[in-house]
This record gives sequence, C-alpha cells and structure tokens, in this order.
Amino acid sequence: MAETRVTIIPGDGIGPDIVDATVRVLDALDCGLAYDYAIAGQTALDKGLDLVPQETLDMIGKNPVALKGPITTPVGKGFRSVNVTLRKYFDLFANVRPALSIPGVRSRYDNVDILTVRENIEGIYSGEGQMVSEDGERAELRSVITRKESRRLIRFAYEAARRLGRKKVTVVHKANIMKSTSGLFLDVARSVAKEYDDIEHEEMIVDNCAMQLVMNPHRFDVIVTTNLFGDILSDLCAGLVGGLGLAPGANVGEDKGIFEAVHGSAPDIAGKGVANPTALMLGAAMMLDYLDLNSEAERLRNALRTVVGEGDKVTPDLGGRSSTTEFTDEVIRKLAQ
Repeated sequence: MAETRVTIIPGDGIGPDIVDATVRVLDALDCGLAYDYAIAGQTALDKGLDLVPQETLDMIGKNPVALKGPITTPVGKGFRSVNVTLRKYFDLFANVRPALSIPGVRSRYDNVDILTVRENIEGIYSGEGQMVSEDGERAELRSVITRKESRRLIRFAYEAARRLGRKKVTVVHKANIMKSTSGLFLDVARSVAKEYDDIEHEEMIVDNCAMQLVMNPHRFDVIVTTNLFGDILSDLCAGLVGGLGLAPGANVGEDKGIFEAVHGSAPDIAGKGVANPTALMLGAAMMLDYLDLNSEAERLRNALRTVVGEGDKVTPDLGGRSSTTEFTDEVIRKLAQ
C-alpha cells in the first residue's frame, strides 16, 4: 500500500490528548498513513510564532489531507480565526458536517442522519468589511454572495448526495428578505438542481428550517446553505444527536481536505485524561473516506458506535468513568475483533 502523508495539528487544550488517541486508532487500522506534525493557535503564539505559522501552511499545502485538533483563537484585536484563515488560504469552499445518531447516546431523537453542507468562503460569516465608527455608534459588516461560489458549493452538495445514495437536498435560504444575496443563492440552487433529476429538490426559509429540525429531523437528508446559516444549523443538528462531543467536520476544497472535531479546546479539562475523542475520530473516518479508504472508515465508525453504544468504557461527558486512554484502548480492541 502506498504511503499517504497526513499533516497533524495537535491544537490547544485537549487537542493533543484527542489527537494522540486518534492517531493510535489510525495506526491500529494499518492503512498506510504517515504523519507530519505542525502547530497553530495559542501553541504557536507561545513559541513566538504567528497564529498560523508559514511552516504550517507549507506543510498543509504539501500533503493531501490534514487532521486538526481544536485550536484556541485568542480574544482580542488582530487575531483572525485559525479556521477562517485556513479555509481562505487553501480555498476550502465546503464545510461538511454529518449528524448521525449513535445508539445508547441520550438524545431527543433516534435514527437521525443529516448531512449539512455549508459555504465556507463568502457571506456574512466571512467577516468582510467589518468596521465600527469612531464614535462607536455604528457598526457595519458586508455580505457578498457570488454565482460562481454558490454554484460550486451547491453542485458539491448534490454530488455528495448522489455519491452517498441520499434522496433529497434541502436548500436553506432567506430570499424572502435578503433578496439580493440569498436570492442569488436560491436562483443558482434551482439551476443546479435541474442537473440532478434523481434527487428531490426542496427549498426552505432558514427560520422555518430551524423549527422543522426540532420538530421532525427525520424529514431532512442533505442540507445546503450559506456560511452563517450553515454554522448555526449544523450546531443545531449536532444537538439533535447528543452534542458537539459527537460532531466531526471537514473543510474541503478542490484538491485538499482538513478534518476536525467541531468542539472547542476545553482548557478546563486539558491534561486531565478525560477528554472524549469521539468527534475527532469520526473526523478521521471522514478523512479516510476522502482518501478512498472506505472500508477502514466504516470499520472505525462501527467500532466507535459499538463502544459508545455499550457505554462501559466511555468518558465522563458520555456518562462513564473511563479515561481517554481507556476509551481508545476499547475502540482499538473492537477494531481487532
């Protein structure tokens, strides 16, 4: 098997703990991965480097994929989100967030399986044009939506739906009020949908979508939407299946993917050995799928579902008493069966 190099960014807080656990699991799968380590966030600042050092950008650029632990972006002027920086630098236009129920996890619903595809580059959440007047009485933020980026993102969502055998794509918008920006996005979606007559096309205003997700999440399959709406709705979907501790994410471009846990760096439990690595391990499974290592990805997901579902060797946030290491040992044991 040809060796595939993965850029590993341990991150801050609990990042190193859950990254080490995930690398152990990847090694147990024996799927030909090799690792190059890089730093970003507070860890980089503590070494007197930029928030995202050029060496890290070069390393990510050299390898096809990266696996990233949670990273702390310091609060204060002059610090741009590490995630936003990486998305823009590498043109990672699609954020992919699955929300999949795991048996045994306490949540309001069972059998939820929703894939949210969010535009990553444009819109309000990109932070373009931010300003506050000198007297502090007026603040502005510019939202820009282009036909090119909308088409690329929506086609990505439909292609993912077709590849994964999904039946419906729900386009979420606010075109009734934001007639220019959201209106353009919806117009592009209608055009692209005509190319995929095997997939049901649905349109939904964002506030109604939030309500429908809470009332009946099973009506959704794939959701595609703009940057800010996608950020909010994907967290809502995570809440339907047990929270951010079970939520992986991927930032994908034309020829590169960065995979991660969605949750934060949780500095309050850093170094205590009780962090839950499930979300990052699920992110690693998405990475394996991206590398066409589909059987290994499915083995990892099945092992995680079994361990979490059984509940005997889970971390405190899942109601157990096991450490990160004990949880990881159990996942590796399941992989060997």
